[in-house]
Amino acid sequence: MAETYIRLLAPIASNSADNLFRAIDTAMKADTNRVHLFLSSPGGDVAQGISIYNYLKLLPAEVYTYNFGSVDSIGVIIFCAGKKRLSVPHARFLIHGVQLNIQGQGVIQFDEKQLEEMLKGLKIDQKNIANIIADATDKTVEQIENVMNARTTFTPDQAKDFGLVQDFTTDQIPAGTNVISINNDNTMQIQGPAPMPIRLPPQMMQLLGR
Repeated sequence: MAETYIRLLAPIASNSADNLFRAIDTAMKADTNRVHLFLSSPGGDVAQGISIYNYLKLLPAEVYTYNFGSVDSIGVIIFCAGKKRLSVPHARFLIHGVQLNIQGQGVIQFDEKQLEEMLKGLKIDQKNIANIIADATDKTVEQIENVMNARTTFTPDQAKDFGLVQDFTTDQIPAGTNVISINNDNTMQIQGPAPMPIRLPPQMMQLLGR
């Protein structure tokens, strides 16, 4: 069985999502049967996180997701994409509701229709997230929304009792495995038997694009 190992150690944003898509697309071209996705992320952009979830669910390969540190916010949605969802014993999960971040200089003005549109978008995102977690945990959407509104932090044991984690793992990654690492500095590295990681320049990253 051809297997690909990817480590995502970054906030969920356009750059990290694009690097992840490229890594997965490259794995699919190599006829990968199983993708192991190791997650430790503070969360980030809701739209990017849901896109990653949907893409992982569409893959012909099996996807295993792992929490190897802290999986927070929209990172939980990506974790839910795994056919098998595993966690190391010393980790955490954070589930909370959707927030609207507005950045700008000076006075930012919105009319009534714009505010209604933003509020409608928030509600749709909230419902999509609740539906995804509910599907993974066999809970009702209402139960998940209560957990989100309470800003709930789970230990791995609590996450397993909740249905988010299926099992714990302490297995080592096989020796000599190439691990694709997506980092906080928006770079992608391939780590394996070579003594040093291989950094891919932007031009090479474009060649790996879809």
